[in-house]
Formats: sequence, C-alpha cells, structure tokens
Amino acid sequence: MRFSTILLITLTVSLITISCGTKTGKDRQSIISTELEFVEMAGERGIAEAFYYFAADSAVILRGGKLIRGKEAIRDYYLKNLKPGTRLLWAPNHADVSGDLGYTWGKYTHMVPDSTGRITESYGIFHTVWKKQPDGNWRFVWD
Repeated sequence: MRFSTILLITLTVSLITISCGTKTGKDRQSIISTELEFVEMAGERGIAEAFYYFAADSAVILRGGKLIRGKEAIRDYYLKNLKPGTRLLWAPNHADVSGDLGYTWGKYTHMVPDSTGRITESYGIFHTVWKKQPDGNWRFVWD
C-alpha cells in the first residue's frame, strides 16, 4: 500500500473513533444529568412522582424481593409503602452508554422518620439501567 492510502485510512479511522467517543461522552453526560434531575424531583415532588416521571412505560424495579412492573405500578408501590417524610438521596458515581442503553451506579441514603420524628438512615449502592426513548430522553427500565 502506498503511504498516502495508509495515511487516509488512519485518519478516517481516527475521525470515526473520535466522533463515536464524543457521542458516547455526550450520552454519558446526558444520563448523569437525567439522574441528577431524578434526584432533584424526588426531593421536590416526592419519591413516587419522580420514579413515575423517569420510568419508561415498561420499567421494572425490584423491592423487597418482588418485581414491580410498569410505571403506574411503580408509583402505586411508592405511594402505598413510603412513610410520610421519607427521603431518598443518591448520586451517580459512574455512567456508561452503548447505543440506546446506558447504566449508572452510585451510593444512596434512605431516610425514614419514626413516630417521634427520629430519622433512621440506611445506605447502599444503586444500579439503574437507562434506555433512550424515541423523543431522545433517557428513562429507566430497571432500578
């Protein structure tokens, strides 16, 4: 092969790699931003409404060893099972994307008041799978 042909192929592959990396980076940042909006809404409008809003129609969550399927069922679960004043805070430590699927994981703090107002905190790790919707927004499909 001639040097100019090798150079052209190398430049083409490099540009494709860079452009793919940039898109993936933008999608990764978009999922992180969505996750942070999710946290903010949970604090402002409540956990049930935030999970409802950010869930894909076919989303599934695992709580107490049971699968809850669909965004309506997810909201109903939280409305029925959360004590008033319960708060949930979390932050993504990592995000990755491949095509229209991505995931985040990080640490959460769950705060539940008892009848005297004393708060019990529990801590853990969350993992959320996100899917890009036809409108371009990310919605979780598994949490």
